Amino acid sequence: MENIASITHIESVRLSDDGTAVVIIDQTQLPGRTEYLTLSTAEDIWEAIHSLKVRGAPAIGICAGYGIYCLALKIREKDYNGFLREFRREKDYLDSARPTAVNLSWALNRMERVVTGNRDKQVPDILNLLKEECCRIHQEDISMCRAISEYGLSLLKDGDGVLTHCNAGPLATSRYGTGQGPLFLGKERGMNFHVYADETRPLLQGARLTAYELQRAGIDVTLICDNMAGIVMKNGWVQACMVGCDRVAANGDTANKIGTSGVAILARYYNIPFYVLGPTSTIDMNCRTGDDIRIELREPEEIKEKFYREPVALKEVKCYNPSFDVTDHSLITAVITEKGICRPPFTESLAALFC
Repeated sequence: MENIASITHIESVRLSDDGTAVVIIDQTQLPGRTEYLTLSTAEDIWEAIHSLKVRGAPAIGICAGYGIYCLALKIREKDYNGFLREFRREKDYLDSARPTAVNLSWALNRMERVVTGNRDKQVPDILNLLKEECCRIHQEDISMCRAISEYGLSLLKDGDGVLTHCNAGPLATSRYGTGQGPLFLGKERGMNFHVYADETRPLLQGARLTAYELQRAGIDVTLICDNMAGIVMKNGWVQACMVGCDRVAANGDTANKIGTSGVAILARYYNIPFYVLGPTSTIDMNCRTGDDIRIELREPEEIKEKFYREPVALKEVKCYNPSFDVTDHSLITAVITEKGICRPPFTESLAALFC
């Protein structure tokens, strides 16, 4: 077991020492190898987000903030209108990397407002303000994750069994995490939990990342296949389900890694509370319901070939590979944010966060 601080304080995304590039942990290489990548071009940043080298809604937002700042440094146009035009071109390109995770567009829009809100300033001054803003996004995420973890921990008891799906720990954020944040904070305070980590097909973020983080932190974790969630619930080993989120609609419908809705349905059947944890930046009040969330479809190779020495299906076999599904608000016990715990009716409790 390592010092838990070495796990909860992992810097999955940061600005390079010279301030001109984004440095990330390549999450596609874990747990076998820990490799850092330096991203300096728009293509590098886009590809890292699209191919899940950096993933997790908060981490994507941080990467986007740093990324658009680094690209802005390279814009040669020195008059305001020319700079804004090039800035928006780079912003729109990065925004196309992943359509479902709202933190990507949220961070990029926030950075754009710095530019549009300072038309009276010279470009060098705007660049300084952009650097301050992307660093602020990162620091705010650290505070948000701590607050989310505090609220989430208040819903757990020492010795509880907790089921997780996908990864919403330190690697997916800045500190502690969202969906798994309460587990790390509780461990720091001497609490013990028994965690059942879904492997999370097809990209195995639960096996490769969540189990990795929890094991290294000395938290009791048992890895299970996704289709084993029902039996561990039936056995009485799970007292709560905690997951992250990539987008929350105004009515509480939540997009998260594919398979999350199935976990929520099982939890409802076995009368187990199902908690969604995420920052308010993932709540999209302009998105009325989950039906309005665009679901990202990914390559068939992720099902048929990735992580296998040889393909496990014939090349001509068709695949349906949505990256996310939407959990209906009626299956969610509470949405836990840095501003507090929201309970049904979510149309009221989520809206109250922004008053």
